[in-house]
Amino acid sequence: MALRTATQEYGVERSTMHSNSSEILWALTLAFAVYAGWLDSRIRRIPNWLTVSGLFVGIVAHFILAGWHGAVMALEGAGLGLLILLPLVLLRALGAGDWKLMGALGAFLGPQMFLMVLLASIFVAGFMAVVLMIRARRVRETLRNVWLLILSFLTFGFRAHPEVSLDNPEALKLPFGVAAAVGTVGCFVAAQWGL
Repeated sequence: MALRTATQEYGVERSTMHSNSSEILWALTLAFAVYAGWLDSRIRRIPNWLTVSGLFVGIVAHFILAGWHGAVMALEGAGLGLLILLPLVLLRALGAGDWKLMGALGAFLGPQMFLMVLLASIFVAGFMAVVLMIRARRVRETLRNVWLLILSFLTFGFRAHPEVSLDNPEALKLPFGVAAAVGTVGCFVAAQWGL
């Protein structure tokens, strides 16, 4: 599945631009995602200057390549990313930097490809989490915490559980930016191979 540009998404016919637009958007997206993943692995945070500038660049790039339709598509992608992941931020199960990173990736990718990247990122993060909990020998505790997180959401709504929170220094944490980078690269490879 190729990255759908606004020229495809909204039926604007600019076939000669499609290939170049897609390549430009993928290059920007990959550079942004890989840098954010590298930064998250090194300092364990994704700074605002990166996420805000990424959001801005994604919207402007779509505007330059496809006009207002492109800008709208970028805003839809960013809004979708922020909306879908907001409950996890409110539960303190996802950091604000990771949340803003996914919003910026949504601006680069648009809503359809963003969903693919989000799904791939979640799978990568899940794999990373399984490896981390096995290495730390905390499988039972982690499964209990996931259960507590679900119960907390169902009973109290979007309130963080004190044990299952990013604020808990004892909790296992993984750099979601790395998972997002790997998921983005994986989706790019799949798009290039027509998968």
